[in-house]
Amino acid sequence: MLSKKIKSVAFFGWADAKPEDRLYKDAYETAKLTAKEGFTVVNGGGPGIMKAATMGAKAGGGEVTGVTFYPKNVPHFEGRDKTNPVDKEIITANYVERTLTMLEKGDVYVIFNGGTGTISEFAMAWGLAKIYFGNHKPLILFGDFWYPIMEAFGEHMLLRPKELQVYQIANSPEMVVEILRKLNEK
Repeated sequence: MLSKKIKSVAFFGWADAKPEDRLYKDAYETAKLTAKEGFTVVNGGGPGIMKAATMGAKAGGGEVTGVTFYPKNVPHFEGRDKTNPVDKEIITANYVERTLTMLEKGDVYVIFNGGTGTISEFAMAWGLAKIYFGNHKPLILFGDFWYPIMEAFGEHMLLRPKELQVYQIANSPEMVVEILRKLNEK
């Protein structure tokens, strides 16, 4: 088990991922390996990648913190999935507070493929990394699909060079764990 500079890893990704999807399986395996390393998994307590992260962490003998909110009059938000068996639940008032709390509770962020919710979470994490550059929380972008996205941002957006230095791209659960190990050695 590692020394505990990094204590928790927050998982972000598509709420509609199903257990038979490669995306779900990758999140499950990443969380399982992460938990075996002794890290607490943090997620939004909902379905899809969030549930995959919980189930994987449980299979790896780990603990899970779910940061949730119970939406009212928000028909396009999945909310809390009661079949996602988190160990500790932190209930927030709204989506923004939920995202900010997840970013606070995670020491590292692993961002899988997802929709607009995942994009907003990624943008907040990336923005914070830029603001706190040098003392920022690391971002691990999961999947090779991130390469052209990040290249397009670098080519078309008005970014400072350091903004392209705050993330790493991993294409396997094992690579995520290797990155976590290296981060804990620093």
